[in-house]
Amino acid sequence: MATGFGQIIIGPAGCGKTTYCKAMQQHALVRKRELRIVNLDPANENAKDCDIDIRELISVEDVMKELGYGPNGGLVYCMEYLLENIDWLHEQISEFREGDYFLFDCPGTI
Repeated sequence: MATGFGQIIIGPAGCGKTTYCKAMQQHALVRKRELRIVNLDPANENAKDCDIDIRELISVEDVMKELGYGPNGGLVYCMEYLLENIDWLHEQISEFREGDYFLFDCPGTI
């Protein structure tokens, strides 16, 4: 796997994690590297311009419909599913150039 650099963006729901990622992308604060946004929040409907999106693998909405879970149970299920399928994330990241800068937009803490 290629090596890269990045930040893990965490915090409570609604605190501005996705807004921060978008601002970083718009202003390109990391000028020597390509900035890549990785949406790891399967319930984030505002992550439209991300480079990697967990919702391509699994979404809270689908889990709630198919398994009858609520939002919190659905989110926990999605995170466990990502862990079981971590190769998917590794493959997605490896498609980018070595040295790219990644912002990992995590779900709000529950």
